[in-house]
Amino acid sequence: MTPKKILFLILAIAAFLRLWGISKVPVSLFGDELDVGYQAYSILKTGKDYSGNPWPLHFESLAEWRTPLYLYSAVPTVAIFGISPLGVRLPAAIFGILGVLALYFLVKEIFTDEKLALISAGVLAFSPWHIQYSRAAFEVTELIFLLLMGLYFFFKSIKKSGKWLWASAGLLALTPWVYSTAKLFTPLFLVFLFLVWRKEILGFSKKYLVWAAVALLIIGTPIAYSTLFGGGTQRFGYISIFTDPTIRPEVGVARERDARMRGELGAGLRPTVIDKLIHNKFTLWGTFIVKNYFEAFSTEFLFNKGDLNLRHSIGVGEFFKIEALALLLGAAFFLTTFKEKRLKLFIIFWILLGAIPAAITREGGRHATRLILILPPLVFLISYGLVETINSLKARAKLLFITSYLILFAVGFISYQHNFWVHYPWDSERWWHAGFKESFQTIKEVEKDYDRVIISMAGEPAWIFFAGWSQYPPEKWHKGYPFEQSYIDGFGGLSFIDKYYFGSPDEKGISIYDLPKLITEKDLYLAVAKEVSWNLIMEPDRTPIGLKLIKAIAYPSGEPAYYLLTKNP
Repeated sequence: MTPKKILFLILAIAAFLRLWGISKVPVSLFGDELDVGYQAYSILKTGKDYSGNPWPLHFESLAEWRTPLYLYSAVPTVAIFGISPLGVRLPAAIFGILGVLALYFLVKEIFTDEKLALISAGVLAFSPWHIQYSRAAFEVTELIFLLLMGLYFFFKSIKKSGKWLWASAGLLALTPWVYSTAKLFTPLFLVFLFLVWRKEILGFSKKYLVWAAVALLIIGTPIAYSTLFGGGTQRFGYISIFTDPTIRPEVGVARERDARMRGELGAGLRPTVIDKLIHNKFTLWGTFIVKNYFEAFSTEFLFNKGDLNLRHSIGVGEFFKIEALALLLGAAFFLTTFKEKRLKLFIIFWILLGAIPAAITREGGRHATRLILILPPLVFLISYGLVETINSLKARAKLLFITSYLILFAVGFISYQHNFWVHYPWDSERWWHAGFKESFQTIKEVEKDYDRVIISMAGEPAWIFFAGWSQYPPEKWHKGYPFEQSYIDGFGGLSFIDKYYFGSPDEKGISIYDLPKLITEKDLYLAVAKEVSWNLIMEPDRTPIGLKLIKAIAYPSGEPAYYLLTKNP
């Protein structure tokens, strides 16, 4: 089989693994995906984000400010398929497939090795880490694609006297538009590339250098300005360890513990100089950063459990266990036998730098989204280990190694697929906010019979689920935003738009069992299942006295998720 046919087969497999059943698994759109969908829908209909900002550089959502490029990328697919799993997730899948192709181009360009390039593309095509993010509306598959293509054109420029430097600069400058980790990673990586290949770069034609500088400035300046002086600052403040409000109390507790261990008791204990030197925000920040950084390269994260967030992983390692062997072999061969020092430094620096943006964030040590920048170079080392091991073995040993590796890889892949399609939908149903879609579909069917629809906030904040799943007209949303409040006895202040009210019984001693006293026959209440003591799917006759069960909405597992209730006349 020719290399072109092998590459086509790899891409076909990559497409199948990323597109097949994308509307069904993961089981529903979670809040951030609906945020993407409704933002794209609002841009499509009005040219504004749903907060009313025209053509923003950072999108203002209900919870935070979001980088813009994936949201704009989703506008065409939302226009075709609506706010649906396919409409919202398709860009991620497409960029995931293109990322496999981009890695092939990059490895082939750098190392001029067709076999190594094909194996690298194949490893990425089957990667659980990459597949997970290609099947949901995560921005990072677009980030990886742009990064790989930017580096491809950079190394192509090195060989072509700078001809493609403008393309490299433009693509790399786009990465901070996609995901916030690139706002730190890309500038530092650009500095590194310049320092290592400065001789070649400074030897390029001034025309090519000017074009690259213009591309970098035109594309990079707006997002840099918005990050430093606009809405983009909020996101980092929210996730950074440097703004973690628990740091100060932790420092105080540590100093007090030292004092008590010295035998000092009572109120108003004063820390010693040593206490202050050892226990302060700087040492605690350093401890957290180091912990996060090394956790990113732990076997627990890479090969055993992965990210513990079941939206980011299915609860297994980010790589197959057999790939640990290939990674070790690849690292050993690459460090000891690879001759090109600058390329060796390039891969090492990429890995080391890629973990830093995650390390300075809260819980960043096993956060697969923030750590995905290290995925391509690790895939390369796995592939390099396989190629070099095969090349170093004699015929019989080579056959034994390839056969054994493929069998163990197949076992790991089949196990992963079984977990993904059979166990994962039930295990992750709450993580993916299943049940909201069916709830709002039912509300849409029956709302004409009611004057008010009260949506419980006892679980997840329900605003974006209402807006997304009902495809509420953005122009009406803009007029009502920020939302007014209305006081309802037993509920307190409920935010509302049209006939839709958001809140839960919140006065002392008030629960859902008091709901008949708070609503009328013209009110519809969407209750979170945990608000009701009984499983009304199994025992509908246990519906609280005075209430009528309109519909019980179940999770994929059959467990109750939400109940639609009204007053029983």
